[in-house]
Amino acid sequence: KRENVWRPKEISKKTFSMIYLKKKGIMITGMICQRSGQVFLSMTLLIGGIVVTAGILFSFFVASFIDSGYGLQASYVAEVVATSGVEDALLQLARNGAFSSPSGYTVNTGGKTATVTVSAPSSGLITIISTATVSLRTRKITAVVSENPATNQIIIVSWQQT
Repeated sequence: KRENVWRPKEISKKTFSMIYLKKKGIMITGMICQRSGQVFLSMTLLIGGIVVTAGILFSFFVASFIDSGYGLQASYVAEVVATSGVEDALLQLARNGAFSSPSGYTVNTGGKTATVTVSAPSSGLITIISTATVSLRTRKITAVVSENPATNQIIIVSWQQT
């Protein structure tokens, strides 16, 4: 009698067909398919979330760069308009040495407006303040000029931009 001889156990048809399908590389329904579907869904959601986050971050950067470009341009335009206001006040003083406008007047330049105040001459010095605002960007220029009453000659003593 040989007791150590290997003998195959009886295999049911269901177990045999599952083993056969696995060896042929065919996926079978059951737990294997459900788990691979769960992994696929999880990976899809993870990658999709990363892509959406990167897109939102990119759009904020683009909006920030566009806004800063427009802000810089508006700042330059406000400075030019304020400078136009000071130059207009200098022209008014050259025409009329006694010109003053403590309450202020407006100067329109290319659709933009500067508010200009000219102080009354005191001890030969006149202060000109011009303020312009373009798209929430405000520029202010203060100029102090000296006027010779005999010759109506105007000399710029100081020019300050803020």
